[in-house]
Amino acid sequence: MARFHFLIRYRLQIAVLVIGTLIASMLVLWMQPRWAIDRLATLICPGAIFYLPTDQPIVALTIDDGPDDLRTGDANTTDRILKVLAKYEAKATFFLISSRISKQNQALITQMVNQGHELGNHLTVDEPSISLSLSEFQAALLTAEQDITLATANSNTSLEWMRPGSGRCNPEMAQIAQQQGYKIALGSLWPYDTSLPSSTFAAQQILANVQPGSIIVLHDYGPNGDWGARTVKTLNRILPKLQQKGYRVVTLTELYREASISNSSSSHLSSH
Repeated sequence: MARFHFLIRYRLQIAVLVIGTLIASMLVLWMQPRWAIDRLATLICPGAIFYLPTDQPIVALTIDDGPDDLRTGDANTTDRILKVLAKYEAKATFFLISSRISKQNQALITQMVNQGHELGNHLTVDEPSISLSLSEFQAALLTAEQDITLATANSNTSLEWMRPGSGRCNPEMAQIAQQQGYKIALGSLWPYDTSLPSSTFAAQQILANVQPGSIIVLHDYGPNGDWGARTVKTLNRILPKLQQKGYRVVTLTELYREASISNSSSSHLSSH
């Protein structure tokens, strides 16, 4: 009988441990806390920026995988995203896949720049960068840079940010990017928008966990334009709410500049 009770208690303890671990894991996946990001950063992509600490109510919006090269007119998801951003006077950094730039959508790239948005390098095709050789990675980085800058019809446009495909890179890739003058940006708020088909979930996850200096990651394009259409809905939900909370939604470069000023002021004050 004593052995029976021991086994029952043992199994209950194991069950509690498993359930507790699952709940903790789900909370981490939902909240994406910065302490967890800090611990995993070097394993994901060494040297990448996931967020920028600041006390200012400012966040960066980034949108991956555009432009839409399959739809035209009002059905084009990139065009629809730009209209929502204009409606709420929000800015974004668009990480573009250069093979998706065509004569039909090239004007959208110029429109991004003219509206005050920023262009980023997301290489040439949608594939995990970590699976590339170093020479393939460098070639894709440079080819994408050339194609994206040519598409803007603005000789003054330069690319300062890159995001590796699938969000992973190794130390050698990070070094190549930095040698080419790039800062690598990933993000601290990713609502699993390429996996979970719910703009409601995406909006709730972002609004529940946003904080000053967050970098939000959303996606254009997708199968049948699903990701881009979902991003349009998500932006319509989060942008007015973020404004109500007092946040400004800006490009990565503006967040980087504001965070540098904020941190410099804090350091100056603390030294006195």
